Amino acid sequence: MDDSHFEKLLEESVRIHGHLCAGQVLGVKMSILGLKTIAIGDPKGSDRKNLMVFVEMDRCATDAIQSVTGCSLGKRTMKFLDYGKMAATFLNLKTHQAIRVIAREDIRDKAQTLAPAGENKYQAQLALYRVLPFEELFDRQEVQVDIPPQDLPGRPISRVQCARCAEYVQDMREIVVGSDILCRPCAVGAYYRKQQQA
Repeated sequence: MDDSHFEKLLEESVRIHGHLCAGQVLGVKMSILGLKTIAIGDPKGSDRKNLMVFVEMDRCATDAIQSVTGCSLGKRTMKFLDYGKMAATFLNLKTHQAIRVIAREDIRDKAQTLAPAGENKYQAQLALYRVLPFEELFDRQEVQVDIPPQDLPGRPISRVQCARCAEYVQDMREIVVGSDILCRPCAVGAYYRKQQQA
């Protein structure tokens, strides 16, 4: 993966995401840098089974990362960690090499200072992010990522029934309370509340 394909990758990302924005530019460039660093040259082809990505935000950049890498939640090759950070870790499953790429906060300020008078700050960011070299846009950290078997791509490794709601839980996400096997919502609460039947 090299940066000579940036415009084509950005165009595809915009098509999938629905609009061009600074987050799309950051996500595409973040992906190019991450893939190059861990020696993944064909993420949607011959290297597709060797790549996993951990995204730390649910913003525009995540759509761009998915577009470029081909990784997704449904394939279990993208993991979402709700850290609220403009960062992602790219992991080569074959070599175990991993790089965490973090967008530099100072580039937002730089975009403002270089923007022509009266230019919208988002347009200024978009324009600057497109032309800045990778080393000015991102910080990088070599990291180690340990993945338990139940989090790897592939078929579910377990499937159990919740003793309380009778729904099924896959991939060892159940919680044992006393002698009961429970799903997480029954054990600790859910993001939803059931409506009372009339």
